[in-house]
Amino acid sequence: MSKNLKCLIVDEMHESVVGLLKEINVIPVYKPDISREEIIEQIVDFEILFIRSKTKVDRSLLAKASKLKIVGRAGAGIDNLDEVYLADKGIQIINAPEGNKDAVGEQTIAMLLSLMHNVVKSHLEVTRGKWDREGNRGVELSGKIVGIIGYGNMGKAVAQRLSSFGCTVLAYDKYLIDYQDQYCQAVSLQTIFNSADILSLHVPLIDETYGWVDDDFFNKFKKPIYFLNLSRGEIVVLPSLVNAIKCNEVKAAALDVLQNEKLNTLNKEQQECFDFLSSSSNVILTPHIGGWSHESYFKINQVLINKLYQLINT
Repeated sequence: MSKNLKCLIVDEMHESVVGLLKEINVIPVYKPDISREEIIEQIVDFEILFIRSKTKVDRSLLAKASKLKIVGRAGAGIDNLDEVYLADKGIQIINAPEGNKDAVGEQTIAMLLSLMHNVVKSHLEVTRGKWDREGNRGVELSGKIVGIIGYGNMGKAVAQRLSSFGCTVLAYDKYLIDYQDQYCQAVSLQTIFNSADILSLHVPLIDETYGWVDDDFFNKFKKPIYFLNLSRGEIVVLPSLVNAIKCNEVKAAALDVLQNEKLNTLNKEQQECFDFLSSSSNVILTPHIGGWSHESYFKINQVLINKLYQLINT
């Protein structure tokens, strides 16, 4: 690949990105406040585009991107990229799931333990003057069977952290082979339905997983579960989750993501689901912070720049 490559950075990233790009002789142009219309006009001058989750990279954005060779996603998910169109144009994609896997792993464990030991519920009760020990008696993670669906960087990070809790970890990943390791048993999806006390989702948002977790999905579990979603909100049909909680198919739920995360734009059905979840004592909601730590903010840059360096020097 030619020298003097230019990289347009259109979303806010850790300030280290500018220096790291310069170290590999890429010219950075940092414009986190640039409008979509401005990107369309200016992209013609750049070989590399760096984004996060805010910018949708599709045919309309790249109409004038005659030089573009690489799109870098500062994070894990690439569901805001039109992969088919980019492939047709010969534009390569790099992302950085290795950069925030530890943050996701820790957040998952934190949310799970908070659910099982009523940390948030009891905190709120105490601050309101209610001291209820029996009503907040915890459930131990030790001895439980944890199902992990999706055993990539995030799923494995969760399994690694679970290894010290004395529980059994069952993992299912449709797209991997020979992935069983010291942290998990690789099993069928049916085995997870039959056995799991806890389910943690770590799958990407693709056509196959959109709306995948629905009434039929929850009905397949043989016993009530603790349910965690730290992947993408669109994977879970919220009315189905609400119904599963009401029917005690789901004992408690921790959600770091929602189908619509712009809470001031919820439609009627979304608002009804959100109102139920946010008022439930057995539900924890966080604002998509699973991979969002001070450390991951920097590590994502390191991973992305390392991959970029390898790509432009091969």
